[in-house]
Amino acid sequence: MASPVSQFEVDDIQVQYHPNSRCPTQVYHFEDYRCGPGAPAAPPKVDPEPWRPFRTRIDFEVAELAHEAVLTHEQTDRFIKLIHRSRCELFMLRNRKDFTKEEVVVPFRGVDQTFPFFHRSLWDWAVDLLQDPEVGPHFIFDAQQLSKFDGKKFVWYIHEPWTANAFWEHQMANHLCLSSTLTKAKLSSFGRAKGYLIVAWCANLPAAVRNGEGLGGGRVVGWLPIVKEDKKHSKKPAFVNFKNAVWHTSFLTLLACLVPLSKLGSPVKCWDNVVCTFYPIILILSADYKEQVVMALIHGLMGKFPCPACLIPREELSKGSNTYWLCSSGDAKALCARARDSTTAEVQEQVLSSESLCDVNSAFDTMEHTDVYRALSFDKLHFNDKGKFDHLWTELQKWITNSGWQAAVLIDALQVVSISFADGTKYEDISKLIVFAAHNVFKCDLDPQAYLLLRCIWSYVEFNTYALLEVHTEDMIRDGRNTLLELTELMDIYIKDTADLSEKSWNFPKMHLSTHVFDDIEAKGITQNYNTKPNEKMHGPLKDTYQDRTNFKNFAEQILRYNHDSLVAEYIRSKMECLDAQNLGSSIVPDPLEADSDGLESTEPTDVQHFSLGSQQATKSFADFEAANAGDAAFN
Repeated sequence: MASPVSQFEVDDIQVQYHPNSRCPTQVYHFEDYRCGPGAPAAPPKVDPEPWRPFRTRIDFEVAELAHEAVLTHEQTDRFIKLIHRSRCELFMLRNRKDFTKEEVVVPFRGVDQTFPFFHRSLWDWAVDLLQDPEVGPHFIFDAQQLSKFDGKKFVWYIHEPWTANAFWEHQMANHLCLSSTLTKAKLSSFGRAKGYLIVAWCANLPAAVRNGEGLGGGRVVGWLPIVKEDKKHSKKPAFVNFKNAVWHTSFLTLLACLVPLSKLGSPVKCWDNVVCTFYPIILILSADYKEQVVMALIHGLMGKFPCPACLIPREELSKGSNTYWLCSSGDAKALCARARDSTTAEVQEQVLSSESLCDVNSAFDTMEHTDVYRALSFDKLHFNDKGKFDHLWTELQKWITNSGWQAAVLIDALQVVSISFADGTKYEDISKLIVFAAHNVFKCDLDPQAYLLLRCIWSYVEFNTYALLEVHTEDMIRDGRNTLLELTELMDIYIKDTADLSEKSWNFPKMHLSTHVFDDIEAKGITQNYNTKPNEKMHGPLKDTYQDRTNFKNFAEQILRYNHDSLVAEYIRSKMECLDAQNLGSSIVPDPLEADSDGLESTEPTDVQHFSLGSQQATKSFADFEAANAGDAAFN
């Protein structure tokens, strides 16, 4: 009996929406499918006055020039006076407020301590995105389950946050899913001046928009205070709680505009003039381990349970084959309430230390439908590249050194063996090449332990490759888990065989945190959705701003003001280019100052001028064409 003919073709994409969205399941041919609605078929209406809030176009262009030229306040004033004297066009620049400065007050040992906290409204930023005619059409609010037909069945796959499980679980209303990343940047050459930035992203936008440079990309929304260490109290529980309280009190100030909206919602007239009610939630939190410890309010490395995601004992961090109870905000709040009901401070500390919790109110508990432990995400840059591989690389450097200078010469063609890097991407590059450089130096029979370490590194590279994938199917996730299990087994053997030789402990948190990567992928999509790598690109401009635009005193406010001015200039310039393209039929506006010295415009071809239009010419043969150009060497 012949088998029935399938109604689907290989590589067909099936999109199944959440029942609450009331959207039917749809199947697309692969060539017809596109992720999300994409750009609208008709171009958005162009703002006829995109330079607003500047009153005139020349107001903006002069301000933009002063901003790019890094003019001082005195130089800017002189420049504006010269413009006024020219009487070419009315000039009406005014100051405009950007970041808000608030004083955060937290008591320590009976004395109130005050810290400055700079922030901008998260909700105003989100509404600006929703109302922008270019960014708005890219928003995705309905959770989707995607699958691809392999000839026999549909295979589930995920990439963006709305294709993963957490987004699906929150599809009870129009949730505006926000992502926040924390990063510390060294601003001065010796690292004495530091910035502690909060960067916000919108998880409802595609990665190309979310991680891009335009309006829909990440934005600095806050500058957290850094509490200076006190030698008398440093590392003591009371001082640790004080620093955590400063952090969470500051972050609560940032979240204050979202807290009531997360419960009641807020109507917004979107880019398409449709009014929708949105409920903001914190879906993703991304940071290095130290910041995640603060956000989770746990004791960190010295606590009984150092992992911000699960209750793994500290002495078992190097053993990744077991599973442990996952942390949750509900369990943490219940334990803190029980500890505060204790009769003595000793009993209270015992209750809290049973799960390594700090006695501080979490800022995230004020947000509806937000669980800080589920929002905390695997950061490949810090957990893998600057974490697990950093340890593996240090161990291999030791074996290379012990093997003598000849081994070092054979391996170290890139001259990296004796160097430590602060940039995690350097370690990612080294991990891909080092096995090929060292495999003929360490032999299995002569150097069994070093050879075993190379096998560990190669297994790590395979695991890291799975973590880097931009699309994950259920089969890929299964294979990735098996690769991680193989790496764990090899590491267990190496740690046991070198226990008497190794000077470093393998019981460190980043050794264990990789066990949560595939759970995060299933919950929040690929690691690109919560990698801190895009934030690293912000450090360079911040350092330049610190050096060129501040007086090195109270520099936070000066840097944030410049950051805001740059954002405004970038946004208005993009709108003006759209207007010019519509009016002139070209994305490039001719500048009369760039004309040739004789007053005639250049006729050289440009990127938008590879041909000219004219009347139809008479038919001409190739022979006639060659004869007419006999003197041209190109036709010989």
